[in-house]
Amino acid sequence: MSQRFISTKEKTEDKKRKLRLIGALTIVIAAMVCFAAVFSHVSESSEAEELKQLTEALNRSVAHCYSVEGCYPESLEYIKEHYGLTYDEDSFFVDYRPVAENVMPDITIIEKGGDN
Repeated sequence: MSQRFISTKEKTEDKKRKLRLIGALTIVIAAMVCFAAVFSHVSESSEAEELKQLTEALNRSVAHCYSVEGCYPESLEYIKEHYGLTYDEDSFFVDYRPVAENVMPDITIIEKGGDN
């Protein structure tokens, strides 16, 4: 049937149907965008919390070693072996540089980028 034989009422209903479809699609897209934003925020918060926990665990282990042994650990491997430090090495790089037996080591924790 060609367009010129469609009644005004049918044209109006067709337009309403299209508007409802556009409205529904807009709501779905908006919900997806909101979900993605929330997921991203939760993910960032989780990574920040992991970094904080690793920093605290590393500092506790170093201080515990000093209080028990009277000197700071000689390496990160020593802390892992003797004080049970574990962390996700795919997500974090730990630069551990001892200064002296009685001087707190220089510790830098860097979050690795990319898709983990």
